[in-house]
Amino acid sequence: MEQELMRIGVSLPDNLLTKFDSIIERRGYSSRSEGIRDAIRNYINQHEWMSDIKGRRVGTITLIYDHTKRGLSNTIADTQHDYSDLIKSSVHIHLDHDNCLEVIIFDGEGEEIKEMDERLMALKGVKYVKLNTAPPAEKI
Repeated sequence: MEQELMRIGVSLPDNLLTKFDSIIERRGYSSRSEGIRDAIRNYINQHEWMSDIKGRRVGTITLIYDHTKRGLSNTIADTQHDYSDLIKSSVHIHLDHDNCLEVIIFDGEGEEIKEMDERLMALKGVKYVKLNTAPPAEKI
């Protein structure tokens, strides 16, 4: 069954579009549209996977952010304080003058972990967020 295609417009910074074009060329996509459709499918799959995190989980949230963005470091710290019952440890690394990497190690309820991850992901100036979870050791 053929689906109707909808045309949309997207504004992207030049450096992001250049990187995307390079990837779609290496992967052999026939067009940007094909690459964008694949990227959106992957985004939807990731969101659906995250929506299904339930029960006790252990793992990490890795983020890279621009620490020069006014108030961002404080907002990240405040968010972590809001979830201090989940967070067991965190590691902070200065990557360069503007960017920091933070790894948050947690153990707790999946729904709360997902909530914390989504709050961090939504912050302006956060460039990368990756959530990795596993069931606790006694369930493996």
